[in-house]
Amino acid sequence: MDNDTTYLCTTDETSVTIRGKDLVTELVGHLTYTEMVFFLLRGRVPTPPETRVLDACLVILMEHGLTLNTLVARFVASAVPDQMQVAMGASLMTIGDTFMGTMEGCARILQAGVAADGDPRAYCAEVVAKHRAEKKAVPGFGHRFHKPDDPRSPRLFEIAEQAGAAGPHIAMLRILAEEVDRVAGRHLTINATGAIGAAFSDIGFKPEVMRGLAVVSRSGGLVAHIAEERESGSARLIEKLAKQNVQYRDPPAE
Repeated sequence: MDNDTTYLCTTDETSVTIRGKDLVTELVGHLTYTEMVFFLLRGRVPTPPETRVLDACLVILMEHGLTLNTLVARFVASAVPDQMQVAMGASLMTIGDTFMGTMEGCARILQAGVAADGDPRAYCAEVVAKHRAEKKAVPGFGHRFHKPDDPRSPRLFEIAEQAGAAGPHIAMLRILAEEVDRVAGRHLTINATGAIGAAFSDIGFKPEVMRGLAVVSRSGGLVAHIAEERESGSARLIEKLAKQNVQYRDPPAE
């Protein structure tokens, strides 16, 4: 597209037009939040199966408990209590390759495999061998807490199957999982971000927008954490525990 053109939105004195539709008469009251996210990104209203899968993914990503991401939000909210957006922004800046980045990496592997249109097992074996040679984990597998399986992944696959939206990328992920287990000599769970990368791929999202969708979802959860922090003051407790348990020592001589 031309760099002097936008297809997203325009406004005048009496109307707001978004991707060719009037906000007031065609979108408000007609599309859900999930459908509107899809519509803005893709330029069309999603089908019911696409909506169901996207909505499930956004729900899964919204809340993960007291993690480093949410603790950042709580600490900043405690330091800057009247500016919720500052605490949200600080937390969202921690989303990257360590947290939720595996979704994008897994999706790239799956989409490349589906596009290659060859033997999926041979492709997956090559992917696993390459990661093993580089001493890297295959993105989308393993979890620190959920063992032997991440309970969110099979539920997402179930929803996609019920909706008729489980396609070649979820199928490819399952083959990849078999190869990961075979080479590792033990079972490694398909984690939620791997499952979401496959589900997003099956409803047509490109890997480069997936991290943004994670940010969209996580923002809702952060509002709840920050609101709770204002009531509980848990960040102060964590600060107190750190002072009690992290001991100062003189640095060792060089």
